[in-house]
Amino acid sequence: MKSTPPVPAAGVFVLMPRREIQNDDAYLEKKMKKFGKLLTLIVFFALVLSACAPAAALDEVTEEVAAEEPVAEEPAEEVVEEAEAEPEMMVFYDDMENMLEFAEYPETIVSIAPSTLEILFAVGAGDQVVGRDEYSAYPEEAMEVVSIGSLYGDLPAEAILALEPDLILAAQTISPETVTALQDLGLQVYWQQNPETFEDLYENLRDIAALTGNQDMVEAVIEDLEARVTAVEEAVSGTETTPTVFYELDGTDPSNPWTTGSGTFIDYIMTMAGGVNAAADLQGDYAQMSAEALIVADPDVILLGDAIFGTTVESVTARAGWEVITAVQNGEVYPFNPDILSIPGPRLVEGLEEMAKLLHPDLFK
Repeated sequence: MKSTPPVPAAGVFVLMPRREIQNDDAYLEKKMKKFGKLLTLIVFFALVLSACAPAAALDEVTEEVAAEEPVAEEPAEEVVEEAEAEPEMMVFYDDMENMLEFAEYPETIVSIAPSTLEILFAVGAGDQVVGRDEYSAYPEEAMEVVSIGSLYGDLPAEAILALEPDLILAAQTISPETVTALQDLGLQVYWQQNPETFEDLYENLRDIAALTGNQDMVEAVIEDLEARVTAVEEAVSGTETTPTVFYELDGTDPSNPWTTGSGTFIDYIMTMAGGVNAAADLQGDYAQMSAEALIVADPDVILLGDAIFGTTVESVTARAGWEVITAVQNGEVYPFNPDILSIPGPRLVEGLEEMAKLLHPDLFK
């Protein structure tokens, strides 16, 4: 009975017999041959794969790049914001050839002459008036407008600037020096010349209406004024009498009273009303006429433009030497409102009507 060889303890190296080792070498050689064949196959397939790999990889990379490459977007429509157009400037020239520019019609106006104030209210621009001079008192609603004081003396610059006016309206009574002083304050000043005829008056109304944006109303105002003037002209056209008229501006010195000469608006109205100016030989708006020359002229009618200053009919008829004048003898001495003859505004038509009634009462009953 063979004995079973003892099992070596763990960790003990056991020497095998040589025969057994040889057998193990043959086994290993056999395994190596098999491994060699397998390795050959692996190398072959590796070569095949390596030949194909670059093209495949390139295709893959190309696809990835194509996928990552941003798609070109269609250019968006460029939004061009149109620049806000600058307002078209309105340009005006006054009777001194001063240029005025406005982007909008003036909303705050200061009038520094009675005639321009009356015209403003007549053409519908009364609501735009924020200031007036002390001596502008018509129409009645104009008295509610702030007064800047008098322009006879120092220029009330502070009072004017406080109103922040877009426009200053001045008449011929305002000197060029005053206009310049106002312009030096940064103000736009429109200076208007006095009319010499009713046609000139109508144009003055149109100019201020255009300047203030009231063109729609002005023509109706002018049509009414024209109709009234025409009515007077037609009424006196057939009269056979042309009374001589003396219009007194200031009789403080009765021996040399002030009157108005030929070529003035008052002279123009006298003629249109069917009369003759007793001082036609004199020139200018203000001229003195001696009492001797007046007695020679012997007016049929005397109109007292200075009645508002206290001159009365009784004081005139009591003047030394005046008792021989026809107007005094016949009781044809009348007080007359100077504003409707001296202020070159729409009320000049009223002045024409009133004078015509006094010169030809029988035609206006």
